[in-house]
Amino acid sequence: MGASDHGHALVHPGSDDLPLGSVVTASGRVSTAEVFTEPDLSGLPFTPVQLSRLDEALTLASRDSGLRFSVFLGELGGTPTDTVQRLHGQMEGSDEAVLVAVSPGQRVVEVVTGPEARVRLPDRGAKLAVMSMVAFFKEGDLLGGLLSGLRMLADQAGSRRR
Repeated sequence: MGASDHGHALVHPGSDDLPLGSVVTASGRVSTAEVFTEPDLSGLPFTPVQLSRLDEALTLASRDSGLRFSVFLGELGGTPTDTVQRLHGQMEGSDEAVLVAVSPGQRVVEVVTGPEARVRLPDRGAKLAVMSMVAFFKEGDLLGGLLSGLRMLADQAGSRRR
């Protein structure tokens, strides 16, 4: 059997210079195979399962109360309260939004509510939720604190008015 019995290889100028795993296709396009590697999640605060639990808690709190709950986790800069207010103002539907902001490195926890959310979630209720979160955070349980805080805030806000 000759080479022409099964087709032929396309020789492209410079094809010897292609990286390993690359080939020039019949159309002249270079196709390259890449090795898939799992992303390094070691620097992230939550595992994918924990993120799923947090997402579920946010979804339930928002659905049950009719308010828009969000969590921000990270550095809040030199004026944390101003930063959290700015972040809250950028949220879609900020009037009925509740933002829980936690900066573990700065040891700051803030809850900001929009005007409509504040009617259903007074400062006293938010302070109780913050106290609960801080108790968990002191034990090194970031996820537990957020889950507890979201439950308390949603309970304080009550169910959606129909």
